[in-house]
Amino acid sequence: MLIVAIDTSGRNGSVALCGGDAASFEAIELCALEGGRYSARLMPSIAEVLLHSNITKSQLDGLAVVDGPGSFTGLRVGLSTAKALCEVLGKPLAAVSMLEALAVTHAREGEAVTAVLDAGRGEIYVREFQMDEENLKLIRESMPKLAEFLARPPDAGTRFVTPFPKIAEALAQTGRDATLVPPLQADAVGRIGLRKLLSGDVADPATLDANYIRRSDAELYSPPKR
Repeated sequence: MLIVAIDTSGRNGSVALCGGDAASFEAIELCALEGGRYSARLMPSIAEVLLHSNITKSQLDGLAVVDGPGSFTGLRVGLSTAKALCEVLGKPLAAVSMLEALAVTHAREGEAVTAVLDAGRGEIYVREFQMDEENLKLIRESMPKLAEFLARPPDAGTRFVTPFPKIAEALAQTGRDATLVPPLQADAVGRIGLRKLLSGDVADPATLDANYIRRSDAELYSPPKR
């Protein structure tokens, strides 16, 4: 199976061409995307990774895209591009949460793991999981203020993973088992997306929307409809 994976959720993103099956995975090409230029660079970058491997769009078996949480503009660009390609090419689409990707990539079997991302404005994205026999079960998700979250009693037996040094340090200083991990790129998203596509866990491009957790400023401050 050949897929393109797209991540435009953060300040910088990436596109990956990935291949594999139920027993193997290969990141064939990886292209970095400069933050703030997703709308101009995403489609040319997809074309670039395909060209380097002599693959045409019609040869793809599906796509995977990060559906949140993250930058409102970035997520919209990534999702609209992925959905349009899937509809035009008639290919399936897998939606991957960046919090899910962090947990899947770094969780150990049998442990409780909590993925944490910086949400800005002093807030954090938090998603708690339980990993059992390679199956990840979502326990809960929230977007609290970091200071309020740190003031809570630590959860015994839970390991926290985050790519943000200041958050990892703050978690550790309050007695939590915190691991600073490298930021994930589209190849990690592709690995999870490939599994989803193979298992039939696909999204409907017509109804898929970004998981912002928090509404956009435009929605928060717009006057109520009459």
